[in-house]
Amino acid sequence: MSAVNLLPPEIRQRAQTRKLTAMVAGAGAVVLILIGFFYYLQTANLTRVNDDITQAQGVNTDLQTQIAGLQEFADLKAQADNAQKVLAAVFANEVSFSGILVDLSRVIPTDEYLTTFSAKTNDPGTATTEVPSGGVQLIGQLTFGGTAKGTSTLSAWLTNLEKVKGWVNPWIQSFAEQAEDTDIY
Repeated sequence: MSAVNLLPPEIRQRAQTRKLTAMVAGAGAVVLILIGFFYYLQTANLTRVNDDITQAQGVNTDLQTQIAGLQEFADLKAQADNAQKVLAAVFANEVSFSGILVDLSRVIPTDEYLTTFSAKTNDPGTATTEVPSGGVQLIGQLTFGGTAKGTSTLSAWLTNLEKVKGWVNPWIQSFAEQAEDTDIY
């Protein structure tokens, strides 16, 4: 059987227009609902970010308060560092003779004794703060004279002198036996 449409074509046209209008309105409503949902999500996200910012600002304020409370210690440390630099400059070429004598008493062998001791320091005006390529800056010279029993005592003396922190390049300029076959130098 075939279908026969007895309605006028204008009615059919109006029905199709209403159907198309309803579909466009429905699609528009769906788009508006999606835009509203997206807006809601973004507003919630913005609220969360603002809460995070407020919390971070509170932490920053607490930290700034702690830093301000500790600033006096930073100032004291800066003053101490400056004082340390001044002391280092003042005592740059300082020689502690009491320290030299203590070190000397610790390294001298028991079968050796000193008869002469002299110390010479470099002129502080000519001393430089630069360290030569060898890494050692010489600020003075110590000279000893004495008596020792045997050459092994002399070698022990040189070895002990080399062990003293800050003392470098010990050597014996000359030595001689006091009397033949006495082993006293």
